[in-house]
Amino acid sequence: MKIKTEISLVMCLLVSALAIQIPCYAEVTKLSAEHRKALQDFSRFHEIRATKNLPPAVVALCADESGRLAEPGQKWEITDVITDVTLPRKRLIWAVTDGEYYVVHYERGGRGHSFHMLVVAFTKGDAMPRDTWYGAGNQLKDYPAFIAALHKGELDDSLN
Repeated sequence: MKIKTEISLVMCLLVSALAIQIPCYAEVTKLSAEHRKALQDFSRFHEIRATKNLPPAVVALCADESGRLAEPGQKWEITDVITDVTLPRKRLIWAVTDGEYYVVHYERGGRGHSFHMLVVAFTKGDAMPRDTWYGAGNQLKDYPAFIAALHKGELDDSLN
């Protein structure tokens, strides 16, 4: 009887440990059907490799409190222990655009290192976006991985 109890306890602990590690996501609810459809056409989008190639309004939406966004691979402050005040607290991972939409994947340091998505839609000729959408989730390798995560419900936009 004692062995069965110990096995049951071990199984409960194992199941609990696995359940804690499974990320929880809320369904993406705030990204309109119009925007979802426009984002599906991979052929329209090309990669942006530097923050200087993003419109200032887009950078402002994903920059840190000091207006800084580190380049991909550049040094930045990943934790809440500040070792260099000149380093940004956020860093660009990748971005794409089709001229109307900008999709930006960036990471934020601090107490909890996190990964974020920003979708911004511009009307031709405007300096300010007409629509913005934020989501959070895991680090995504590239734009196709973003579209896949969107389809699978692996991004959370409930914290906007």
